[in-house]
Amino acid sequence: MNKNKFLEALKKAKDGSKKRNFKQKVDLIVNLKDLNLKKPEQQVEFFLKLHYDKGRESKICALVGPELAAKAKSACDNVIPADDFQKYAGDKKLSKKLCNDYDFFIAQANIMAKVAAAFGRILGPRGKMPNPKAGCVVTEKTDLNTLCTNLKKTVKISAKTSLIIQLIIGNEEMKDEEIADNAYNVYEQLAHHLPNEKHNIKSMFVKLTMGKPIKVL
Repeated sequence: MNKNKFLEALKKAKDGSKKRNFKQKVDLIVNLKDLNLKKPEQQVEFFLKLHYDKGRESKICALVGPELAAKAKSACDNVIPADDFQKYAGDKKLSKKLCNDYDFFIAQANIMAKVAAAFGRILGPRGKMPNPKAGCVVTEKTDLNTLCTNLKKTVKISAKTSLIIQLIIGNEEMKDEEIADNAYNVYEQLAHHLPNEKHNIKSMFVKLTMGKPIKVL
């Protein structure tokens, strides 16, 4: 498997897609095989920083105490101070809207218990709880500007309940080489995280938002 496979499939996907009045995303779809996801050791979940933008701007919300409020306001798209946590804990509709509006949530390490109590029931099931694997549990020493810049190129790759992984790797206005690099990066890292590496990958496709899936593997 090499980047040329992705380039060829991407060209077919673009050639076969009608022009739309919006900027279409490019998805990578991976079908896995020979995994028993009931066994935790065969589940997949990791975060990957792509070499290029992933095609859309990730929105980041900070859940912090007063020590980090100023830094968070300059780096993140939204900041929820600890004093406001109860407002969200008592309003399920408000919490759901918050969850839908943001891709990543970062939280101050020493108030994680409060974060979990106020937001866990909404963020947890959707896989959006602040995750230390992505650097999203922070301290006063954390460079939030660098973290947020990195998160905007970060994708979550997860297969815990289904053998299908689908994620955005670019948009139709990006250079084909950049999208192909993102796709190949995901393929390589995913293979590295699988028990039998590439032998656990059944098939792969690329598709535009409104287009048909084009087979890569």
